[in-house]
Amino acid sequence: ILLLVRNPKDVATSFYHFCNAMSPLPSYETWDDFFIAFMTKKMPWGSYFEYLSEWNKYAADENVMTITYEELKENPVLGVENIAAFFGISLTDEELQSVAERSSFKSMKKNSQKTHGAFGNVLFRKGGVNDWKNLFSEDQNEKMDKTFEEHVGGTKLGTKLKYEVYCKA
Repeated sequence: ILLLVRNPKDVATSFYHFCNAMSPLPSYETWDDFFIAFMTKKMPWGSYFEYLSEWNKYAADENVMTITYEELKENPVLGVENIAAFFGISLTDEELQSVAERSSFKSMKKNSQKTHGAFGNVLFRKGGVNDWKNLFSEDQNEKMDKTFEEHVGGTKLGTKLKYEVYCKA
């Protein structure tokens, strides 16, 4: 099982924009309205913190590889190499580079109309890290920091997310 996770502040930011771009999902007039819903478990697929907490139970299992979105952004070739090794797939350096390039956000966004039609613009917005800094208030930062600590702080999965690096203002 390959478990891909992302820091919760960027998840919230991305999902806010996704919800407002997808008519079947509830839309939010303001970021503040969305943040309240996100933090009070009123999201269409439940609480991201509970999701992380549940997966943390399996993070040490030998048949589970956890990788973060941020890791893949930091070093895409190493990420592809680690994933290939986990699944027992042998790739040359040239193949690793090719997979990393073709699976980059930039490449997927460029091809999104071909691969996902009009939905591609909704799925591939920015693809960055730390966009949350454009939306979160100081109070919202504190609330999310506290909730993260309560659910996965100090756990294997919590450590893997490098919260101190990606989620501290």
